[in-house]
Amino acid sequence: MSVYIPKNYTSILDLMETQQAIKFVKDTFERKLAEKLNLTRVSAPLFVRESSGLNDNLSGIEKPVSFHINAFPDSIEIVQSLAKWKRMALNKYRFLPESGLYTDMNAIRKDETLDNLHSLYVDQWDWERVILPNDRNVAYLEQIVRKIVKAIVETKELLNERFSGLKETIEEEVFFITSEQLLQKYPHLSAKERENAICREKKTVFIIGIGDKLSNGSRHDLRAPDYDDWQLNGDILVWYDPLGQAVELSSMGIRVDARSLRYQLQVTNTLERLQYPFHRDVSEENLPLSIGGGIGQSRLCLVMLEKAHIGEVQASLWPEEDLKILKDHGIMIL
Repeated sequence: MSVYIPKNYTSILDLMETQQAIKFVKDTFERKLAEKLNLTRVSAPLFVRESSGLNDNLSGIEKPVSFHINAFPDSIEIVQSLAKWKRMALNKYRFLPESGLYTDMNAIRKDETLDNLHSLYVDQWDWERVILPNDRNVAYLEQIVRKIVKAIVETKELLNERFSGLKETIEEEVFFITSEQLLQKYPHLSAKERENAICREKKTVFIIGIGDKLSNGSRHDLRAPDYDDWQLNGDILVWYDPLGQAVELSSMGIRVDARSLRYQLQVTNTLERLQYPFHRDVSEENLPLSIGGGIGQSRLCLVMLEKAHIGEVQASLWPEEDLKILKDHGIMIL
């Protein structure tokens, strides 16, 4: 069974209240994120040409949904995220340091394993901000993380005021730890178990440095080599009592410069990507230095609305077996 049913779970909000709360969360958080990071909303593509090299390869395993049209000789791909596109957009719109953009990103992850937190349909706020060379450090990364968490906490507080049945809170103080430190703290646990252990204790956590090999030869998690700097990236996670586990709300980081791009392409044996316009522009320092990330819209709504399954806050497709289990337990899927 891929779906988990929390003991004694009942949705606090009915279907109509759920839809109203989803809109409230999205409108409120989007505004607060833009204010705290000085972001301007822009329009973004749903698909890109395969030959552009702009699509996000994620962990390298997931394959994008693709199709052909008569106008182009190569495949068209549904975006898996906008990590590289956003940095080119910063340059196109001539954003200045300490300002940037955000947009709605919608994707299809056809290889996703479906469960309470994972769907075929991905919706997130993608954001990107211009930085200066002396901002490429952990202290600056932590500063931005705190602003994002502040926006999340303030949104949850306002939501609880609007819908009085909601009682859960989100810890504003962020505990920062590197993936190597986390390994040393829990050497006998898997990466996911380590995340659960630290979030159970600290509630809101940012794990720094994801993608490169750890001292035991493993990787905390896989990351594409051509957008985040693996030493200056990380995930925002919160402990979520209804599911009894850590929930990742955001993957983000300071982006690669010419040096870190080449290193990460070398260790992943993907130097051929340097042929793409984006990678050439990074190597030749034609693009602004930046920090950016994605924040899951439905994932955030699930936590904010104190739901048990992501299908309660987004319309997608689910196995018939899961739908039957959810229905038998009174869980309303959109």
